[in-house]
Amino acid sequence: MSLRLSTVILPYRRWHEGGRSSWTRAEQLGFHTAYTYDHLSWRSFRDGPWFGAVPTLTAAAAVTERLRLGTLVTSPNFRHPVTLAKELISLDDISGGRITLGIGAGGTGFDATALGQEPWTPRERADRFGEFLPLLDRLLTEDAVSYEGDFYSAHEARNIPGCVQRPRLPFAVAATGPRGLRLAAQYGQAWVTTGDPKLYENGTPEQSDRALRQQSDKLADACAAIGRDVGELDRVLLTGFTPDRSRPLESVDAFVDFAGRHRDLGFTELVVHWPIADSDFTADEKIFERIAMEAPAQLKA
Repeated sequence: MSLRLSTVILPYRRWHEGGRSSWTRAEQLGFHTAYTYDHLSWRSFRDGPWFGAVPTLTAAAAVTERLRLGTLVTSPNFRHPVTLAKELISLDDISGGRITLGIGAGGTGFDATALGQEPWTPRERADRFGEFLPLLDRLLTEDAVSYEGDFYSAHEARNIPGCVQRPRLPFAVAATGPRGLRLAAQYGQAWVTTGDPKLYENGTPEQSDRALRQQSDKLADACAAIGRDVGELDRVLLTGFTPDRSRPLESVDAFVDFAGRHRDLGFTELVVHWPIADSDFTADEKIFERIAMEAPAQLKA
């Protein structure tokens, strides 16, 4: 099974002070996709520079030619399907059809309260996501949509000419619970996970592998329930949140070992964080670039 290598570039640098160069370098290094987080702010970066995902990806589209681009991930926390669809159609057009939408139910971080609302419970997040994703699917595939739901409405929303990618740009659905996995099975072209968060602090790589295998099995069950072949979905692991943490980026050999384990678990794409000094994503940039250039060939051997 082939394994693609992608990266996620956090939008914390001004475009002309290093922001642009990361995206162009990602293309030069041969990454399959370069994603960015779609947050209003995030964890330890909250009190520092942080830029919007859609403008950042628009700028990245203008300075790259082959590199796929995407969010990892967008959520309903501060998005509405009608306005998001218009931005995505525009972004897909500007990029020449190179956009993937990573999307999930959202969490309890800063995005959850930035608009003045109380944080939604896990059930409320699942309820909203269950309405958000099907409506977004319609908005990206139909010229005009009207809809009245419990949480979202659309009144003759026009989205002409639609996406460059047909019938729409691909969804990479982040999910681990049963409702989210059902949505991934029904609407996703890919499934995204970060592993089991309960194992991050004190778990072992072996426990993480078992948890990921169990998640994959549940995805297969969700696909089987609607008569879909699970092999139609790419399986994406956003790295850095399993017990391995940053160790796979310490050497090419360490990464090849890590990537091979997860390829054997059925993953088709691994996403590594672009190095950021003095953060959870600290890594040696020279080793990082060697991994990007050398590891894919070794994984094919």
